[in-house]
Amino acid sequence: MRADCAERLGLNVPSDWWAAPALLKSFEAAGFARVQVHAPPTSVLSDPRQSAPHATGLAAALSTTGLEPVIHAPANLRVGAREGDRAAEGLLSYAAEIGATHAVYHACALPDAPESEDALLFEARSLDALSLRAERLGVTIAVENLAPVFPGPEPLSSSPMVLRGLVNRIGSERIGICLDLGHAHIVAELRRTSLEALIEPVLDSVTLFHAHDNLGARWQPTNAEGGIDPLKLDLHLPPGQGTLPWERLAPRLAGHDAPLVLEVHPPHRPRADELHRAFTRRLAERGQALATARLR
Repeated sequence: MRADCAERLGLNVPSDWWAAPALLKSFEAAGFARVQVHAPPTSVLSDPRQSAPHATGLAAALSTTGLEPVIHAPANLRVGAREGDRAAEGLLSYAAEIGATHAVYHACALPDAPESEDALLFEARSLDALSLRAERLGVTIAVENLAPVFPGPEPLSSSPMVLRGLVNRIGSERIGICLDLGHAHIVAELRRTSLEALIEPVLDSVTLFHAHDNLGARWQPTNAEGGIDPLKLDLHLPPGQGTLPWERLAPRLAGHDAPLVLEVHPPHRPRADELHRAFTRRLAERGQALATARLR
């Protein structure tokens, strides 16, 4: 891993958890430099009378540590219409208030169907306008690739190249891709291709990584399935407890500058210090092994 790895790593506060000072301090003590928090609902983001005191409270909690925050938009936020755009403007203001470097948004989270075309066009126009606001506030909008949570149709954003096209058309330095490695692993297996083939073409547009594990498309049972949902794809397991090829990802992550947030969900989430230690060791060992092999 690069020497600046310690400055890149973050951990998520699970959805619906409040980022209390004690929790944040445990992340920092574990070695994490960043934290991802979830934004309040769109109804709150749209109303400054509610969002301002909420952001002030979160900023106060964050001020007890040196953690750099990333904020994740509500999953149901959809820009392209007046109500959604107002909430997104509130999201960016909220992000600036708490000092967030990135605001993660689920763009293109629609079916690949003719009836999605108008919504996608309006969404792109709104993101273009929002990128100007993001530039003024110093916040980077990070559009995230998705995957089916359970077996079913893929949204357009399952294709990282769709997001790269969106980012390139907008052309702002304040919009990029949040490359979710766990989601990409599921989609790569569903399409019977390699994870590397799916993500390699978009690495130049990545401004943030999400890291977690799962069992891919689950075409066949594995010996890693005890105690987990028997059907769910998007499991958000700790890295190493699924089937992601971390040994092949290590050099790509080590050679990139983007922050990397571990997005591990309960009930399979160990303590923050265990997560940090296991993940950094895993990437360091895999990266060193590959580097040694290349020298032979």
